[in-house]
Amino acid sequence: MKTEETIAKKQTISHDRDRTGWKEKIPELFSRYGIFLIFLALVALMSVLTPHFFNVYNLINVVKQVSFIGIVAMGVTFVIITKGIDLSSGSLIALVSVIAASFAHPGDYPLFVPLLLGVGVGAFAGLINGTVSAKGMIPPFIATLGMMTAARGLALLYSDGRPIGNLSDSFLFLGSGDLFGIPFPIIVFLFVGLLMHLLLSNTKFGKHTYAIGGNEQAARICGINVDRHLILVYTLAGFLTGISALMLTARISAGQPSMGVMYELDAIAAAVIGGTSLTGGIGTIPGTMIGALIIGVLNNGLDLMNVSSYWQQILKGAIIVTAVLIDSRKNKKA
Repeated sequence: MKTEETIAKKQTISHDRDRTGWKEKIPELFSRYGIFLIFLALVALMSVLTPHFFNVYNLINVVKQVSFIGIVAMGVTFVIITKGIDLSSGSLIALVSVIAASFAHPGDYPLFVPLLLGVGVGAFAGLINGTVSAKGMIPPFIATLGMMTAARGLALLYSDGRPIGNLSDSFLFLGSGDLFGIPFPIIVFLFVGLLMHLLLSNTKFGKHTYAIGGNEQAARICGINVDRHLILVYTLAGFLTGISALMLTARISAGQPSMGVMYELDAIAAAVIGGTSLTGGIGTIPGTMIGALIIGVLNNGLDLMNVSSYWQQILKGAIIVTAVLIDSRKNKKA
C-alpha cells in the first residue's frame, strides 16, 4: 500500500511540475514569438474589416512598400542595440537620392556609378555619425540630429531644391522591376534581412554589438574596441540607408531633395515595435522586419478603410508608446 501511495504522490508531483512548467513557458513563448502572433492577428483583423485587403496583389504591394523602410530599420536596429539612436536616416535618403539621380541619366555613366555613389554617400555619412559620437564623446542623439539637418541642407543645395529626373531604364529597374514575378525591392529586402540576421546572430560583430549595448564598460574590459565598433555600426546603418534611397529614387523615377521626411521615425518605430530595446542589448532583425510589416499592414488597411491620415499618425504614435512601455516593464522585471 505504501508503495502505491508513494507512486501516486510522485505522479501527482510530476503532473503539478508539468503544469507549472507550462505556466512558466507560456509567457516566455509569448515574449519570444508574440510579435509574430500580433502580426498574424492584425492581418486577420484587416482581412475581416476590408474585403480588398487579403488578395495577392495587395499583399505584395504592402511588402513592397515596407521594403524601403524595412532596410533602413535594419541598420537602425544595430544602432539601437548599442544603446544609440540615428535621426539622420530620412535626410540621408534625400541626399543619396539627388546625388545618385544626377549620375543615372541614360547614356551618361554605367549603372554601377550611381549605385556606388549612393551607398558610398550613405556609408560616409554613417562614418561621420559614428566618429563624432564615439571619438567626439557627443551623444548619438545630438550627432545624428546635426547630420539630419546638414544632409537635408546639402540635398537642397546640390539639387537647387528641384527634382532630378530622366533616369535610365536600368536604374529604374531597382524600384519597379521584378524577377520571376517578384518585385525587385522585395527580393532585396529579404536578401538584406537574411544577411543582417546572420551578421547579428552568428558572428563576432553581432556578439560585440550586443555586448556594448548590454554593458559598454564591461565590453571595454573584455577587450572590445568599443569606439571602432560603434563607428562600424553607424557606417553600416548609413550603407543600408543608401540602398533604400537608391530603390526609392528608382521607384518615383526622380531624385527628390524632399524625400525621406519622417523615415527616421518610421525606422525607429519598426525596430521598437519589433522588440528592439531602447535601453540597449536587445533586438533581432526578424523582429524588426515584422515590426515594419505591422506598420505597413496598418497603414494599408486603414487606407483601404478610408481612415484619415491624421488618425493614422495618432494610432502609430500610440503603438510606439505602448511598445516602449511594454519594453520598460519587461526590463524592470528582468
